[in-house]
Amino acid sequence: MAKIGAAQTPPTLPTPAQGVRWTTPIVETPGIVVLGSWIRRLVRFLVTLPFRFPVMVGCLAASFAAWWWLDWPGLAGLWATAAVASLVWWRTWPNSYRTWVTLRIMAWWRHVFVYRRHWQPVLVISGLAESYQERRYLPRIRRVTCDTWADRVRVSLVAGTSPADFETRVAELAHGFAAPSCRVIVNGPRDITLEFPRRDTLAEPLDALDIPDAPELGALHVGQREDGSPWRLRLHGTHVLVAGVTGAGKGSVIWSAVRAMLPAVADNTAQVWAIDPKRMELAYGWDLFAHYADDGESAVALLELAVSQMQDRAARYAGKRRSHIPTTEDPFVLVVLDEVAFLTAYHPDRDVRRRAENAIATLTSQGRSVGFAVLAALQDPRKEVMNLRNLFPDKVALRLDEASQVDMILGEGARDRGANAHLIDPTLPGVAYVRVEGSPAPVRVRAAYVSDDDITAMTDVYGAGSSSDGEAA
Repeated sequence: MAKIGAAQTPPTLPTPAQGVRWTTPIVETPGIVVLGSWIRRLVRFLVTLPFRFPVMVGCLAASFAAWWWLDWPGLAGLWATAAVASLVWWRTWPNSYRTWVTLRIMAWWRHVFVYRRHWQPVLVISGLAESYQERRYLPRIRRVTCDTWADRVRVSLVAGTSPADFETRVAELAHGFAAPSCRVIVNGPRDITLEFPRRDTLAEPLDALDIPDAPELGALHVGQREDGSPWRLRLHGTHVLVAGVTGAGKGSVIWSAVRAMLPAVADNTAQVWAIDPKRMELAYGWDLFAHYADDGESAVALLELAVSQMQDRAARYAGKRRSHIPTTEDPFVLVVLDEVAFLTAYHPDRDVRRRAENAIATLTSQGRSVGFAVLAALQDPRKEVMNLRNLFPDKVALRLDEASQVDMILGEGARDRGANAHLIDPTLPGVAYVRVEGSPAPVRVRAAYVSDDDITAMTDVYGAGSSSDGEAA
């Protein structure tokens, strides 16, 4: 008989509604199996070592052979000869030495002591490690290569994941590996490359580029890409939208494009039509333009003139050709719109805004195939200010005010892919992210700075034969 006040023991029998819980049985692995696994891994490592590290294995083999046959003097002589040969190689062919020796040693060092060392904690904290049945799976580093400005880490993804998982974690990856930024390059199924710059190659301003002898309108050299290669802006066959706050460098993009076109303007196979509501940017090179306008009425008249000429050219091409080749009879026409929001949103006359928007929409939707292109610049990319953004295939995002504006300009997901235009340093005018038609990956670039003296020199040489006027005619 239980005592009064004693603790009552609850029943332990399962109720009919209680489910049965199955647990994984624990099986002890025999020691011989563990030892065999270790031996197998050691043999595989030794067999594949000459293929994975041929230079290191070759050096060790040669050193051992010299010591075996010639004792220590032979080993010292071998390394002395190698040191002299390395010095001669470095002094005579420095670029080749950097490619085959310096960068390979750097890649090995950063693979071992930077990426492999911090790989697991960075990926786990970033949320890129996957778990299944109480086991953790990590993407595997396949290879690390280095060039003069960046590290490239080739990664095999875990089955069931996608490159988008990494694209949304580029900020965490960049900070985790102490890099200025990170970019994801998709090589194929479950195969990506993470690009980590070691330094900012665009920190120094670029002077105005040399005027080319024969410009290629489909690839005008206007600046430099982050990897050190030329930034070539396509104008013929597309339209370009440039967005950035005041002082971000929109003028650098516009004037670099105009500068690169000057030889084609001189031989009358290209024309630049300019609209400058501020009367401070493009007016400085007035004589370079075939047509110029700086107020609402004349700007709309200029746009409607461009539409009229475009439609006349299209009527002549109908049934005869499908693409445009610049000639003196049918030159390539670039319509430059600085502060396009003045015409589409800020002008007090509603009729001017409507006509301007209709003309811009017509040019951007029909002008590419007949040799008419629009290069528009604005500060505020909101839809109520500029609702024609999708008609511009190529886009340039300079420094912006807000993170949400990045996707407004470059398209959805651009910021997740590393296009942090809202974080561009204000002391770096001309630095931008570019997204061209057909490529989802934004590229970091910097436009060359064209000074007032450069514009004056351009006008003196190439402006004499232009037919500029104060308004569209």
